[in-house]
Amino acid sequence: MTQIIQNFDDIAGRYDAAFVDLWGCLHNGFKPFSAAVQALEAFKNNGGKILLLTNSPRPRPSVIRQLDKIGVPRDLYHDVAASGDASQFSLAAGDVGNKVYHLGPDRDTGFFNDLPADILQDRIIERVPLDQAEGIVCTGLFHDDTETPENYRAELLYAKNKGLKLLCTNPDLIVDKGDHRIFCAGALAKAYEDMGGTSLYFGKPHPAIYDLARRRLADIADIEDHRIICIGDGINTDIRGAIAEDMDSLFITGGLAAKDTGTVTQPDPQKLNAFLNDAQLSPSYAMGHLR
Repeated sequence: MTQIIQNFDDIAGRYDAAFVDLWGCLHNGFKPFSAAVQALEAFKNNGGKILLLTNSPRPRPSVIRQLDKIGVPRDLYHDVAASGDASQFSLAAGDVGNKVYHLGPDRDTGFFNDLPADILQDRIIERVPLDQAEGIVCTGLFHDDTETPENYRAELLYAKNKGLKLLCTNPDLIVDKGDHRIFCAGALAKAYEDMGGTSLYFGKPHPAIYDLARRRLADIADIEDHRIICIGDGINTDIRGAIAEDMDSLFITGGLAAKDTGTVTQPDPQKLNAFLNDAQLSPSYAMGHLR
């Protein structure tokens, strides 16, 4: 049974670490949520360890630069684990070949530019046009402010007929960028699967990113899973992933699910219950916004 709480501080003392989502939880793509920052500052000041766990297609260095740009204090968190990081290991392992087509905007080129030399070993990754590619690396839509997955139907059908695998660096289907809802790489990967293609995933809710998060947390402190709380607004990413990993979760209902859960300040209990029943998931706790 999911418990609705008023403030993170109500439960924070039960945990030594938090895996915290970014979009819809800590920021909206343009600026951080001040109440969320204050809540996490209080947790950290009381000894809590904070690891930002994001489905960003960008690896850790690029994520940190983005957070700096929008004003998230760098001393708020201890480390970052991103879907982009976990996906880099797949690329380095040759899961989609050495010659890859980058499906995504130029702002995501950090996925290739920040590839750690120690995981590449002797492998050389070359970005090529689709007709020369052995596989696809999808970081998102080229123009996510205006496009939908339908714009890519012909391109994806061509790739499927060639038998290319698609490495999805961000399993999110959608995010809210300010007041505008946009499609993510996960929506393209799902469309590709729906037409018979093969998509590979390493971000939430899939195990690889949690394994990476645990390794990075272990470099900071030795904390067991039952003392970690996973916080996020994605029912099928943040919450499904936490439950699959047998970790407690705090569902932020005022993000992607705000309308479905009737959230203004707090979720409507009946609408929240119906939403969770439909998802067949039961997070440990829920609240409207991280505060």
